[in-house]
Formats: sequence, structure tokens, C-alpha cells
Amino acid sequence: MNYGYIRVSSDKQTVENQRFEINRFCRTNNIKIDDWIEETISGTKNYSSRQLGTLLKKVHKDDIIVCSELSRLGRNLFMIMEILNICMTKECRVWTIKDNYRLGDDIQSKVLAFAFGLSAEIERQLISQRTKEALRRLKAEGKKLGRPKGARGKDNILKGREEQLIGTLRRTGNINLTARKLHISRSTIYRYLKEQPPLCVKRD
Repeated sequence: MNYGYIRVSSDKQTVENQRFEINRFCRTNNIKIDDWIEETISGTKNYSSRQLGTLLKKVHKDDIIVCSELSRLGRNLFMIMEILNICMTKECRVWTIKDNYRLGDDIQSKVLAFAFGLSAEIERQLISQRTKEALRRLKAEGKKLGRPKGARGKDNILKGREEQLIGTLRRTGNINLTARKLHISRSTIYRYLKEQPPLCVKRD
């Protein structure tokens, strides 16, 4: 499948110029566009929230995405590299007209693949380092780290529903049935009961 991808940033812009460029390029290179993807959205929006994200999920090996220039895919380098890396992983080709860029099975693409992987690893390390630095700063300031005690149980899921839970338990006398009726997990009920006076309930 060959896809023509067109993106404009606002409804004041027209897609016709990009469509004209892609059609002319395809005629020159004997390519037929099987499906067009057109969207009006800022390139700063993550590709996963755009039609481009849907396209990247369905492309297969040897499919071609044709667009007027790389900036149509995204407005920053890391986003473009991430998109191209997805295409390389799926062995899908990307061709741009103004940049004269070709992503395929050649030495240029293999060099890019190495650069993509290296950049991703550097980014992961930077994120990890920033996280550790932030945690050290918060700890030095005396702030408590981690989940507050009881956040998974009473203080979160059961907040404001304690009386309903106790009443249902007393009526049914059964934790499994109570969990189904209140749409909560049995483990949440068990954690709550550890802090309460004994109740006459069945645990099976």
C-alpha cells in the first residue's frame, strides 16, 4: 500500500499544494497512492493523537508513506526520529519530496537506525538522571516520598463508602458477594477489615 500523508497546521491553510506536489512526484516515479491521510492539526501534537498514529499502526513491510517534507510528520527532531524509527522497525518506507529523503533498506537507513537507537538511549538516561535528581532534592527538603499509607485501600477506593461496605457485609455475610455488588476487589475489602473490629462474614 502507498499512502499520501498531508498535514496543515490550521484551517486557513490548504492541503491542495501538498496534494499537488505528491501527485506530481508519484507520476514521475510511477507510484499510485492507494489511500490519502489528510489532517488539520499542529505538528507539535504527539503523533499518537493524530491520524498519523493510526497510519503507523496499520502499515506493513514495503508500504510507502509519501509526504511533502519531514516537517509534515512532526515539528521537533525527537518526534520525527521516533516516527521514522517505527517505520524502520515495521520495514515501511518513507519518502519526502522537498527534502528528497528516502527511508528504506540501504546504508543510509542503517546509519539512521543506529542514530535513532543511540538518541533514544541518551534520552532514557537523561530522563532517569532528572528523576533521580528530583527525588534527591525532595528528600533533602524533608518531603515524604512514595505512596501515602492506605492510598490503595480505604483512603482511595473506599473513601466515603465505608458505611455502605459495612452494611453490605452485614447483609450478605460474604466478602465475595460484597465485592461483586460494590464493584471493588476482595483484597481491598481484606485490607480495610484488618483495621476494623471483627465482623461475622464468610471469606470464601
